[in-house]
Amino acid sequence: MEASVGKGAGVRRGAPAESRVGRAARRYAAVQSACVRRGIGGRGRRRDVTDPEPEHPGTRSAGGNLTRRQTVGYALGSLGTGGFGVVPGLLLAYYLTDTLAVAAGLAGAVVLVPKLWDVLIAPAIGRMTDRTLMARGDRRPWLLAGAAALPVAFALTFLTPGALSGDAAAAWVVVFFLLAATGYGVFQVPYVTMPTEMTADPAERTTITAWRIAMLTVGILLFGVTAPILVTVGGEGRGGYALMGIVLGCGIAAGMVGAWLGTRGIRTVRVGEVTGTIRSQLRAAAGNRPFVALLAAFVLQAVASGAMLAAAPYFAQYHLGDDGLTSVLFACLVGPALVTMPLWHRVAGLVGKRRGYVLATLVFAAGALGLTAGGSLPALGVYALVAVVGVGYAGTQMFPLAMLPDTLADDARRTGASRAGIFTGVWTAGETVGLALGPFVVVSVVLGLSGYVSASGDETVAQPASALQAITWSMSLVPAACALLSIVFVLAHRPPDDGGSGHAGGGEPVGRGG
Repeated sequence: MEASVGKGAGVRRGAPAESRVGRAARRYAAVQSACVRRGIGGRGRRRDVTDPEPEHPGTRSAGGNLTRRQTVGYALGSLGTGGFGVVPGLLLAYYLTDTLAVAAGLAGAVVLVPKLWDVLIAPAIGRMTDRTLMARGDRRPWLLAGAAALPVAFALTFLTPGALSGDAAAAWVVVFFLLAATGYGVFQVPYVTMPTEMTADPAERTTITAWRIAMLTVGILLFGVTAPILVTVGGEGRGGYALMGIVLGCGIAAGMVGAWLGTRGIRTVRVGEVTGTIRSQLRAAAGNRPFVALLAAFVLQAVASGAMLAAAPYFAQYHLGDDGLTSVLFACLVGPALVTMPLWHRVAGLVGKRRGYVLATLVFAAGALGLTAGGSLPALGVYALVAVVGVGYAGTQMFPLAMLPDTLADDARRTGASRAGIFTGVWTAGETVGLALGPFVVVSVVLGLSGYVSASGDETVAQPASALQAITWSMSLVPAACALLSIVFVLAHRPPDDGGSGHAGGGEPVGRGG
């Protein structure tokens, strides 16, 4: 047996048996990998796209590079998720406190509770999408289900009946926001997982992520700037928020359905079997140190950006004198990302993803710290500092989402198991909780303890000096502290095959194809 292996593999006689077997296995794997890349079937011929699919659809191999239509089609989903991610974070707490007369402490809880629900359901959704992948070869049905549920629940969140105010209005909002968060999880968990299965090439995954983040940036900018404008056009108050909810709900639906349509025909790369219970896979996620480190950094930065978004309308109203300037602040935050996203992509190619991630986080924190003087700065100075934050924000969005597919692919390579769904379920839960913790910290903790006075949409209330100072801190110190703390975890992200060199999944320079 040993001699047969040695002769067939062409190795020297006298080499240890274990070494001969190992070399033969590696050469066999290389041949198989080349066959996969060239679309050659098991009988030595090139598979035509019209050939029958493999017996197990969950183990199909990708045939060639993705087309531009497929890449852009996938990225369209981020228009919808970006809209849902930014509008509640930007306006929901302010809508509760200054239109529905909900106390600041309760308003923060209303924003937080539906997001905590995601912690419970996202891993289960991930597990179910893994099963769907193995049964039919893709996760796309979940995209359509999320697209049917989220936009309707989003609109109803801002259609609070006129007879409800205070605690009763808070109850209405929390019910429909919880339903919207559920629809978001149904769409987002499989959506974030898909780049791992769309291609086996890390550089191509980075390209997919760059397109996704570019579309996400456009969606965030479009929805974030448009939302306050629609509220004003609708007469402000309840009518303005109702108009905004309906119009933007339709926009969210368009992006999500676009992703479902645009990803037709994508052949999934080879994946492992779905094994173990949800509990065992959650333990596996918790035991994957690179994944945990990357998730911790991303959650802290979600808290930072969520806090800044939640503070923006308060800062515009009480420091700049007009809550309509929320759109300007938001444009200054997100607008630079449209220009600097290609720059951060180039930085990834020059210094690696992990080092680029640290640099982007430092830029974000520097701009946020400058806003500690925002209460005494002219408006142009505030806008300039927010733009600096925006430059860093672009990188803090791109890098972790480029590193996540590499981390998931590394886990699948090492274990031979398909756990991407459960991992991205945990990731999505962490992201949504982080984005909700930001408004909770700003509204329930910082503003709530500062003596902030809530009001209905028909009155203007003078705020105490302590509340005005708390608004400034919410826009500056809170996001800066979270961003700086996240750097510890970015530096701790080292995939198992990294060997401390700063290359591979989290730190490798991106190839020319990316």
